[in-house]
Amino acid sequence: MSQVRSEIDRIDAALVDLIAERYGYVDRAWQLKMTTREGAVVQWRIQQVIDRVKGRASEKGMPAEMVEMVGAQWRNMIGWFVQYEEEKLRQAQEAHEKPGANGGT
Repeated sequence: MSQVRSEIDRIDAALVDLIAERYGYVDRAWQLKMTTREGAVVQWRIQQVIDRVKGRASEKGMPAEMVEMVGAQWRNMIGWFVQYEEEKLRQAQEAHEKPGANGGT
């Protein structure tokens, strides 16, 4: 049983590492979105990610209830990331609009 628990702990650590890596890309995404008209909420992309994750879970043989739970967890995580992007974009816009920003008066 200790070996099984050790493997579960290893997987949990890897999941956290991958989510942290994902966070780094989300952090870069909001910066790139500053130069486009694309906002933080890109509904078609959110649905595409959810569908891919659920498809992957299904391909891996997870029970249907687990596939739905994984999709819900991803939607929750994406919701947090979207809020993060919105806040960063708002802060950047406010900084840009301040008098004296970017060399203005």
